[in-house]
Amino acid sequence: MNGAESLVLTLAENAVEVCFTNPGTSEMHFVSALDKVPGVRCVLGLFEGVVTGAADGYYRIADKPASTLLHLGPGLGNGLANLHNAKKANSGIVNIVGEHALHHIECDAPLTSDIEGVARPMSHWVKTTKHSMEVSKDGALAIEQALQAPGQVATLILPADTAWGPGGEVVRVKKAPPRPQVSQASIERIAQVLTSPHPKALLLGGLALRAESLFLAGQIAAKTGCVIHSEYNNARIQRGAGRVKAKSIPFSVNAALEMLKDFKHIVLVGAKKPVAFFGYPNKPSYLFSQDCAIDELAALGEDIHLGLQMLVDHLGASQLRPILASLDQPVCPEGPFDQTGIAKILAALIPENAIVVDESITTGRDFDTFTMTAQPHDWLNLMGGSIGFALPAAVGAAIAAPDRTVLALEGDGSAMYTLQALWTMARENLNVKVIIFANQSYEILKGELINVGATGSGEKALSMLNLNSPALDWVGLAKSQGVEAFKVRDLKEFFTTLTTILSMKGPQLIEVVMHKSV
Repeated sequence: MNGAESLVLTLAENAVEVCFTNPGTSEMHFVSALDKVPGVRCVLGLFEGVVTGAADGYYRIADKPASTLLHLGPGLGNGLANLHNAKKANSGIVNIVGEHALHHIECDAPLTSDIEGVARPMSHWVKTTKHSMEVSKDGALAIEQALQAPGQVATLILPADTAWGPGGEVVRVKKAPPRPQVSQASIERIAQVLTSPHPKALLLGGLALRAESLFLAGQIAAKTGCVIHSEYNNARIQRGAGRVKAKSIPFSVNAALEMLKDFKHIVLVGAKKPVAFFGYPNKPSYLFSQDCAIDELAALGEDIHLGLQMLVDHLGASQLRPILASLDQPVCPEGPFDQTGIAKILAALIPENAIVVDESITTGRDFDTFTMTAQPHDWLNLMGGSIGFALPAAVGAAIAAPDRTVLALEGDGSAMYTLQALWTMARENLNVKVIIFANQSYEILKGELINVGATGSGEKALSMLNLNSPALDWVGLAKSQGVEAFKVRDLKEFFTTLTTILSMKGPQLIEVVMHKSV
């Protein structure tokens, strides 16, 4: 057994069952090991951003890490944007990055780089293996780090000679320690805050947005009269009919300030202080009023569900029935595309138990309100703001839950960053339905020109934001990668086509033409 084989066996032994991969020469022994050793599924991505984004989406649904396989520093560099998103989402990932053989590094070959330096900003833990007999042990350490609450990115750098040299024994990782429990003193303090006569809110994030924890938050709201909100972006929120609503804070600073202006207390449950996505001239960074007190019930890494249960018990709310969303599938409108019409169609057609991966950016501003009453589903947001997330994350989510329908809501500009994910969807025959909102522009940035007070919106400025010269053909792009695709030009066509593809197996794509010129 060589070092690479000992590592694959260690991955399989510790329930790391999927490897999203884009290998090169230095990783060939690991590729061979994946072929020889059963228990780890290999999923090829044609760009490293697809690989890392898929690992993020996989963790959010499977609640356990996958591994990646990346080629040296440049390959890792290509995957950093979606590793940034994964780190912000607290997704556990075991990155395996090939390196030159140790004796070759000093020769400064063309692909030699500081891989640890490349990895460190987007990783919680980084290590380079120095001997083939230590590969399995270091692999186990990487898995342990990935499993640390609330989820971490662990990067193991594997020099080629440690992969081809003799391997050590397969290692079973230590069981992840339990999440720290919220103190009784914190429970009593938060109970006092929530029973005060002042306007107050629970701001939920992380595992507080799973259905069982939302139910507890609803009981707390029923007892205390507090309002329930979620952060603007959420790694995974379970929502829809039969679940407690948690309306997200808007992206717009003015809208967020208006939503939160009257609260005198905001209690954080797996969430951070509400902050604007960007800094703007003459606008605050924090989105709550100056006289609002911020308290914390539970941090992301703590036992959030238990903390909410303890608070429910302390308040005597365990017998209360929270307000649950009722199924309300609106009549689908017809006519030209607008945000509200698209949102209503999604609300009517989202399948029960679907996974929605949302990077719709501008078009999706109204989606939150209307889809709260759709069939019960999971909703995954772009956490780190680095675009090119939704298509790869949809791949990972579909691998994690092959029996569920995955809807990827994607802007055309964002989709171009990682459109290679379509090929992986076709290769793996994944049940992903991709909806591309073809704005023919970076539509959000047109608004941001105004928001940041930038002067000048002439032909040169707008040319940097437009994607219509030439226009992108998403039907052609999808079909060239093996994904069946359709183009729709109004709400009626969208409703009919989405209804059709939801009854089909495998991946399909709808190009929603937001402008008449396409």
